[in-house]
Amino acid sequence: MTRAPDDLINLPNRDTRLCISLSGRPSNIGTRFHNYIYRELGLDYLYKAFTTTDLPAAISGVRALGVRGCAISMPFKEAVIELIDVMEPSASAIDSVNTIVNEDGVLHAYNTDYSAVASLLRSHDVDAALPVAVAGSGGMAKAVVAALRDNGFADVTVVARNPDTGGALAAAYGFTHTTTAPSSARVLINVTPIGMAGGAAENDLPFSDELIGSAATVFDVVAMPSETPLIRAARAVGVPVITGAEVIALQAAEQFALYTGVTPDPDLVRRASEFSRR
Repeated sequence: MTRAPDDLINLPNRDTRLCISLSGRPSNIGTRFHNYIYRELGLDYLYKAFTTTDLPAAISGVRALGVRGCAISMPFKEAVIELIDVMEPSASAIDSVNTIVNEDGVLHAYNTDYSAVASLLRSHDVDAALPVAVAGSGGMAKAVVAALRDNGFADVTVVARNPDTGGALAAAYGFTHTTTAPSSARVLINVTPIGMAGGAAENDLPFSDELIGSAATVFDVVAMPSETPLIRAARAVGVPVITGAEVIALQAAEQFALYTGVTPDPDLVRRASEFSRR
């Protein structure tokens, strides 16, 4: 029998475990990140990015086809809840899902955004005494606001044009809501699609130049591109930044562990994150 070439032996096969992502605007970041680590560790997994206009059907497919894991991004983080079997504490605490793990047809939901944001606030030494403005009121905003509260931030304003969602989010965590960012804000966090590549507002700023210039820290959760207009504006005036690239690497590493049972070491996560953006 002819032996298969070495580079063909590890091709995906019927036993390969599939993980996917569902997003309104799919990118290659997660795909490249996960597949890089699968290959480095010799794991028989494959990761693929998708979008959908029929979320219930897509989640039914995850269950029926035995898809091992599914990352959930905007705009599906809250809509997917009714399709889940088990809400784990990290997701139920903020009513937002970014990770689904399929355990033999039973779908478990988690939220790794929360832990990533909390970790970055600590590692970047963001002063909890400073007033914070959070632009946005969607699923990711819940993770951010919860992480702020649980890390001792007390002066937080949710900035959202929708008074219903913005007001409800602020009230749920004991904060305030406005439609414009207060001039006192010194930590600026963007959790809206403003600045996202391919979006209608990809060249816009979620905060004024004046606020950016007086900020102590600027944090943009938008991951594509990592150098958003907000991040570039902050760097230009010497304001320390936290990027969406950092968020996505940390939360993806936790997702990876949930899907595979393997925790990648920090250096491998760093290399995978760099590779995902080439």
